[in-house]
Formats: sequence, C-alpha cells, structure tokens
Amino acid sequence: MEITFWGVRGSIPAPGPETNRYGGNTSCVSVRSDAGELIILDSGTGIVNLGKKMMAAEFGKGTGKATILLSHAHWDHIQGFPFFAPVLVAGNHFHIYGPSRSSGMLEGILEGQMNPHFSPLYTLKNMGATLEIHGCADGERFEIGDLKVTGRLNPHGTTKALAYRLEENSHVFVYASDAGYPASGPTKEVIELYRGADVLVHDCTYTPEERAQRVGRGFSSIAEAANAAVRASVKQLVMFHYDQDYGDDVVDGLLDRCRRMLDETGGKSIKLTAAAEGQTIKL
Repeated sequence: MEITFWGVRGSIPAPGPETNRYGGNTSCVSVRSDAGELIILDSGTGIVNLGKKMMAAEFGKGTGKATILLSHAHWDHIQGFPFFAPVLVAGNHFHIYGPSRSSGMLEGILEGQMNPHFSPLYTLKNMGATLEIHGCADGERFEIGDLKVTGRLNPHGTTKALAYRLEENSHVFVYASDAGYPASGPTKEVIELYRGADVLVHDCTYTPEERAQRVGRGFSSIAEAANAAVRASVKQLVMFHYDQDYGDDVVDGLLDRCRRMLDETGGKSIKLTAAAEGQTIKL
C-alpha cells in the first residue's frame, strides 16, 4: 500500500512562501493498493495536481478506474473536484463514497457546487467520466478490490465527517480528518476503527490553546490526535489538515510539541510525521 499526500491544509488554500515546505493545498490523499487499486481520500485543491499526474497514464486515455472517499462535503474537501482533469475524460469510471443517508442526497450535495454561479461546468453530467455515487452510513463496510473499507462518523462542528479504515494484506491505513471530539474524546467505536493502524492520518488543525477557543468549529488539536493514537495503539501518527494561518515554522513547532505529548502519555513507540505535499509512505 502506497500513501501520497497532495493537499494537507484545512478550511481554505494557503499558497505562499510561508507554506512552501508543507504545502498550501486543501485535503487530498491518494492510496495505491498492492493490487493496483487507486483510492482518493477527499478532493480538496490538492486533487488538481494528482489529476495532472493521472492524465499521463490510463486516465488520459479514458480507461482509468478509481474510487473517491469523501470525509464530508465542506468546500475545502470538494473544491478541487470540478478541476480534476480525469473526470472530464469520457471512458474513465469513478465510484464516489461520502457520508449521507442516501446516494441521491450525496449526489445533490455535489451537484450544488456545480451550480453555474460557482462553476462553468453545469451539472455532474457534463463531466464526461462515469460517476457512481454512494452514500456511506456510520459503520458501513464495503470492498474496493482486495481492500476492505470501514467508515465511522466523527463529530465535526454542526455536522459529521467520516473516518475511513482501509485494510489489505494485514496492513491498515486510517484517515481521520476534521474530527472534533467532545471532552470525553472519540467513541469506543472510533477507537476500534483506529486500533492498531500502521498509519493514522489525523486532524491536527490547532494548538491546544487555539482549539479551546474554537471548539465549535469541530477540529482537533495535536493533543486530541496524540491521545487518540495512544489509546488505539497505532504504529505511526501523521499530523494533517493544518490551519491555513499556520506557516511552516508553526507546523514544525506542532510536530515537536506533539512528539513530547506522545512520549509523556505512553506513546514513545509511535512514529510521528507531519504530512507534506508530495510525501509518500509505503506499507
């Protein structure tokens, strides 16, 4: 399993010299399974550069197939989709999963950003590629080729976001962006979703101090991420979804501070990484 980061920011894109090292695009992570399946987690602005790379192979010829797993439909997680070149090519085929009570409701949400007030490409039907949209319920399990996928809802402000567990050949990857736990922390079901993961990509939007001032926004600080990683006995924690106002130096500080938190709470054996655009982790 090969995991690559294309966008690691939250809320809005943050391009500029202060974010060059970690990157300024919003959330997008790709996973290539051992069997060759391509899974894309979220379609923030980072998906645009991923799409350019995909066009050099089968997706440029209209013979590509992939699955997109959306954590939720806030704009920083879908705003790159209309500019994702492979969906404009007839013959390509995408399955799109996201949190919703029905597939039709999820399709309606995605259609909303295709309104001509927001997009020059009116409706998903003008995309070219075949799009199959699936609502994913809390605790739902399904398969993508040899990959086993489980989704669990986390609170995220006034809405909820799906965390996904991907399992293949004894390897486990978990993606948990935009998690805003209550004071009691993640539910036992969510901790079990994270349990023993080789890699846990977890929301690390804030410092603990700023998170305390912005609890209603539904994000985690490095403290919540470290706590979840220790409780679930994961092997590697990857910080993700940094606040758009945090420059690279601030993220460096988050990394150092999160390392200390892990060491002080029983997580000395947990490897810690700060996600950066272009970074690849192989399992």
